[in-house]
Amino acid sequence: MKDIDRPVLMAIVGAGGARSAGEALRGGADLVQVRAKELGSRELLSLVREVIGEAGGADRILVNSRPDIAALAGARGVQLPESGLDPRSVRAAFPGLLIGVSRHDREGLERAAVEGADFAIAGPAFETPGKEARALGIARLDALLRGLPLPVLLVGGVTPADAAALGALGARGVAAIRPFANPRDAATAAAAFRQALDEAR
Repeated sequence: MKDIDRPVLMAIVGAGGARSAGEALRGGADLVQVRAKELGSRELLSLVREVIGEAGGADRILVNSRPDIAALAGARGVQLPESGLDPRSVRAAFPGLLIGVSRHDREGLERAAVEGADFAIAGPAFETPGKEARALGIARLDALLRGLPLPVLLVGGVTPADAAALGALGARGVAAIRPFANPRDAATAAAAFRQALDEAR
């Protein structure tokens, strides 16, 4: 992410999300993560290639959990769940991939830095359906990010109105799922996030 010189906006899309991915990028997203764990290898590869087609290139596309699919499709990187593959093993096997990891506490983030991840996604930052009790909130996010030697995007209940506060805590940017679920809304949602992130900067 060193080549992105502004607060990062990542749109996360699932199966059937190729159009949303393209619209989100056109609206101002920097990266798209394809997250469709329910799909088999062949279906996931097809989806990633469809997303790349909608995006007009592979350099802003990451694949959740599957570095093999990311490499096969020519995607930029992979997002590894906390209980997933070791970033060091993935780096050794796929040295060309950008490696993101998902973490939920300070210990996990510090471990990710030691393991050589390029960045992390942490959350849930705020209340989100089904994860209300796990929401971190501003005070815990402050402790989570302070002095951390790793770029972190925050996810979970994040809205454009939160951009300034999260940027002040040291977040490198934000990631979101629900705002990009509908392709008819994805570009508008991305534009709202983009404006808020840039103004907060």
